[in-house]
Amino acid sequence: MSESATIVNAPEVKSSPEDLAALTKGDPQIVAENLDMFYGDKQALFGIDIEIYPNQVTSFIGPSGCGKSTFLRCINRMNDVIPGAVVKGLMTIDGEDIYDPLVDPVELRAKVGMVFQKPNPFPKSIYENIAYGPRIHGIASNKEELDEIVMKSLQRAGLYEEVKDRLKESGTSLSGGQQQRLCIARAIAVNPEIVLMDEPCSALDPIATAKIEELIDELRKNYTIIIVTHSMQQAARVSQRTAFFHLGVLVEVGPTEKLFTNPDDQRTQDYITGRFG
Repeated sequence: MSESATIVNAPEVKSSPEDLAALTKGDPQIVAENLDMFYGDKQALFGIDIEIYPNQVTSFIGPSGCGKSTFLRCINRMNDVIPGAVVKGLMTIDGEDIYDPLVDPVELRAKVGMVFQKPNPFPKSIYENIAYGPRIHGIASNKEELDEIVMKSLQRAGLYEEVKDRLKESGTSLSGGQQQRLCIARAIAVNPEIVLMDEPCSALDPIATAKIEELIDELRKNYTIIIVTHSMQQAARVSQRTAFFHLGVLVEVGPTEKLFTNPDDQRTQDYITGRFG
């Protein structure tokens, strides 16, 4: 049985109805309404409706090819770079339609950072990996400010103590887990509000994965985190809300504990108990 077809044990800590209600208290930060996505003639997403709330971790789960990564890339318009890609419907962040022609995708991607499946540090020094974004976006006005941003970003990513004496060394000289934390530090160096993570632990060993998961829990105090994961156990560990995708459709979204223990849709139940996936 594959990992994606493993029966998930529900989180041990039981949430009260008040706790579950608090997950959707206040205004959502990201809203998709009837969102369709096409790659040329092929439709990849069908009528996605979802609200994502600030300072939470929201996990996207589902079988390979179900649309979860495609939808993730809609949130920072990464699909724009694919020839023939078309998005229809509404996607707003903080009430702004991000597909409005007046929205600059470069500015949007500063607000919505992204961490990819495979660590991809630039072939530059550790320092320059972090400094690159703040420099091109004009966030730092002098070397002292840039140094401060680099240090704080590395601290927030839980990496500073490990690399503080190696800042001039290449980012590619780090271990896989360290490289992924470097990429997270690079993403948060430009002061985003939202951080997207597309299977950030799939290339890492269990120890590095545990460090990234601890980091995700810490980062949600300051950022809205959305993570695509092939591991339902990981979704159960790190997220407050979970969305289940299947065949380009958002089947169900809700508090993580409820989705894993008492889902509303039979397709969700079948997936999490390993009947398909």
